[in-house]
Amino acid sequence: MNIKPLGDRVVIKKLEAEEKTKSGIVLPTQAKEQPQMAEVVAVGPGGMVDGKEVKMEVKVGDRVIFSKYAGTEVKYDGVEYTILRQSDILAVVE
Repeated sequence: MNIKPLGDRVVIKKLEAEEKTKSGIVLPTQAKEQPQMAEVVAVGPGGMVDGKEVKMEVKVGDRVIFSKYAGTEVKYDGVEYTILRQSDILAVVE
């Protein structure tokens, strides 16, 4: 991974959306809901943000749930990533 986030930012890769409902109905591409679960692929160093020290609580490999409209989407080497602030991550899935 050559993307190195700065400050309290995190790079995530969204996990694939479900293609079938629980009852087995196959969803067309446009009907799929955008996933809000992702895997952390890079983490910034933390440090001072807005005058407060920020300690990074997520690490590479964590599966996380993030805010629906958070971050900036980027494409690198043909793969789509999202760069967002740690505060936009709502939970770590264990």
